Amino acid sequence: MTKSALITGITGQDGSYLAELLLSKGYKVFGLRRRTSVPIMENIEHIKNEIEFIDGDLLDQGSLINAVKISNPDEVYNLAAQSFVGTSWIQPVLTGQATGIGVTNMLEAVRLTKPEARFYQASSSEMFGKVVETPQKETTPFYPRSPYGVAKVYGHWITVNYRESFNMYACSGILFNHESPRRGVEFVTRKVTDAAARIKLGIQKELRMGNLDAKRDWGFAGDYVRAMHLMLQQDQPDDFVISTGETHTVEELVEIAFGHVGLNWRDYVVIDPKFVRPAEVDLLLGDCTKAKEKLNWKLEVGFEQLVTMMVESDLKKLQR
Repeated sequence: MTKSALITGITGQDGSYLAELLLSKGYKVFGLRRRTSVPIMENIEHIKNEIEFIDGDLLDQGSLINAVKISNPDEVYNLAAQSFVGTSWIQPVLTGQATGIGVTNMLEAVRLTKPEARFYQASSSEMFGKVVETPQKETTPFYPRSPYGVAKVYGHWITVNYRESFNMYACSGILFNHESPRRGVEFVTRKVTDAAARIKLGIQKELRMGNLDAKRDWGFAGDYVRAMHLMLQQDQPDDFVISTGETHTVEELVEIAFGHVGLNWRDYVVIDPKFVRPAEVDLLLGDCTKAKEKLNWKLEVGFEQLVTMMVESDLKKLQR
């Protein structure tokens, strides 16, 4: 029997990789698409004819109920959110509505329409924020340091609440930073790789950055969507940290990216105070032991390989 899946945020980085994975496994894939005057389809251009799109919005419950009715999904992956930490300081209310309340809207739509469907919530390592222990695992208390992190904590706990209150198969993946050539240029990894390519090609002269000492646990998005799928194939719903278990500084990221195109980053990077956040998260490092043991999940792409893959992709895009 062919399985069907409904993905919110299908045009984003994770949504596109997940759609590819599910299509390769023979799923019928439905994608929730928010109405915009100019649809942004770049990440899924190559597979858009294999996906059935449904118009809807996380802030409009009626549209979500309609989407669940149309797709009749076996699995629902809620990846849509206002997902840029920096923007959450500028638009905290919108972030709370989309990234927090939007999860409740989606869970309610599933509960009322297809309660037996399996539900995945995209939780985030930003929930750990000002970490109380290192590395962070499933039992580590949350201490978010941004409106985005706070909204994600709400989304995470409402998912647990629906699981325990309504006996729904609902689980969360607490994903640490995961990147790819499909990452938006507003995110620091892609900002760096895009700048390295532009400076190499003479299109840009400098790169303005904030805190180069911040440490992150960066993995490849293609590896992480495999973990999402594995979570919904288990007998019992559970929450999992997905990470590499390695930490790298922003400075290392910059050094690898610029080094790959034969440049010394110190000649081009300018520290700009406007890119320093009001409350900085200094160190995130995940312990993914549970995912490796219970899901039999493993990484395939390392940090340096990830950064160079992104630089190469940006070079190709700019040379078209």
